[in-house]
Amino acid sequence: MSIRGLKKKQPKTFKVKIITVDAEMEFSCEMKWKGKDLFDLVCRALGLRETWFFGLQYTIKGMCTWLKMDKKVLDQEIPKEDPISFHFLAKFYPEKVEEELLQEITQHLFFLQVKKQILDEEIYCSPEATVLLASYAVQAKYGDYDPSFHEPGFLAHDELLPKRVLRQYQLTAEMWEEKITAWYAEHRGIARDEAEMNYLKIAQDLEMYGVNYFPIAQNKNHTDLLLGVDAKGIHIYSINNRFSPNKSFEWSAIRNISYSEKELTIKPLDKKAEVFKFFSSQLKVNKLILQLCIGNHDLFMRRRKVDSVEIQQMKAQAREEKARKKMENQRLAREKQLREEAERAKEELERRLFQLEDEARQANEALIRSQEAAELLAEKAQIAEEEAKLLAQNAAEAEQERQRLEITALKTEEEKRLMEQKMREAELLAVKLVKESDRRAKEAEHLKQDLHEAREAERKAKQKLLDITRLNYPHMVKYPQYSPSDTRDANFDKGSIKLDLKDIDLKRLSFEIERERLDYLEKSRKFEDRLKELKSEIHALKLEEKQSGLYS
Repeated sequence: MSIRGLKKKQPKTFKVKIITVDAEMEFSCEMKWKGKDLFDLVCRALGLRETWFFGLQYTIKGMCTWLKMDKKVLDQEIPKEDPISFHFLAKFYPEKVEEELLQEITQHLFFLQVKKQILDEEIYCSPEATVLLASYAVQAKYGDYDPSFHEPGFLAHDELLPKRVLRQYQLTAEMWEEKITAWYAEHRGIARDEAEMNYLKIAQDLEMYGVNYFPIAQNKNHTDLLLGVDAKGIHIYSINNRFSPNKSFEWSAIRNISYSEKELTIKPLDKKAEVFKFFSSQLKVNKLILQLCIGNHDLFMRRRKVDSVEIQQMKAQAREEKARKKMENQRLAREKQLREEAERAKEELERRLFQLEDEARQANEALIRSQEAAELLAEKAQIAEEEAKLLAQNAAEAEQERQRLEITALKTEEEKRLMEQKMREAELLAVKLVKESDRRAKEAEHLKQDLHEAREAERKAKQKLLDITRLNYPHMVKYPQYSPSDTRDANFDKGSIKLDLKDIDLKRLSFEIERERLDYLEKSRKFEDRLKELKSEIHALKLEEKQSGLYS
């Protein structure tokens, strides 16, 4: 036997992709596996024990169908793709979520699916209820509200409200967030599983919760109706009203449900009651309706029987788990409270420390300011002392200046007095000079007059002498070449000399008079210059006296 023959043949497999509401998984399945084998594999991977609520759904030819558990996967009419895609979804819904959903994973899967159905508007919800449900969804995702952490805009990327509600009210995203946050802040202390359970408890009271709708006709004339299947029974709706059923059949009142081709028959438990018949669009729809009716009816009857050992164990474990979680939540809440108190105490201490540091800083700043003020005062005192010294020096200098000014004033007074005396003397001298000038002018006039008289007398004397000469010596005049005697000539010469001497004295006298006149004019010019100098000195002294008075 060969070694290859000893090896066990590896079974042939195919790949499937399982899509949950929030995740995707891939598995390798054997060719011979039935639907239950694949379903159990997915449940084990999820850790799910409440398997009776769920199923594997796929879409073929536009119709949603559930994978049959008792048939091979590849023998069913499934999409020809690799990998084959199945959606792991809740197929049946509980009547009371709080009592029937025992595992936390079951609650979480139901929460995600119902939330998606509400957002996709498969389940109608009023705007007020959608805001409340959104607040529980936020609590489940983010935990307790913390204003310092959950700042405005933290819900911008979360889909929390149906588009119908957003279109119905003209509110901004910020206004919707404010409304949701107002409810969210009141859920403080609620754990994630509690928030999800509260969400489901509100959702289970909605009219369209857990209902699978199918279009039907009551007769072959195709009167359009809707048939709804849920956990409580079968309901008949008008095509435009999915909230209030026209007729309902509870599971406890139904004796039998059967179909033949496109016709489906509901027989009530009361044999006298009318049998309800309707027609679907195709045979597959009747098969799907019957499959859902059987599953919901089984769960309905099972809820009203004594729980099996497995269910009892699961409920006991759920109670223990809830008790443990409750204690854990209480412990966490207590720790959280203690931590918050410690944080508040720490914040208070930090605030107090900051306050003390601030006070210390202020005191230090005050001390620094005091030191600076003291230094400034010391500097000011030094400056004041220096200013006092400077003022004393200035006072001494001012006193010296005052004394100098007094001396100068005295000198000025003395000089003024002397100047006045000089002026008086100058005036007297001027008067004297004027008088002298007048006297000299008069003398000069007399001298001129005397000179004129002397010249006139000289002229007359000459004329007389000439006349005498003509009378006595006529021939000398006529005959000048002859001279009668040397004595007469000598006498004549003596007379001429006398006349010449007299003429010379007159000239000298005239020259002296002219010289004295020039001297007088020169003295008068000098005296006028001296008067001008005296006037300038007096004017300068007056100006200096005025300035000295202003300075004082």
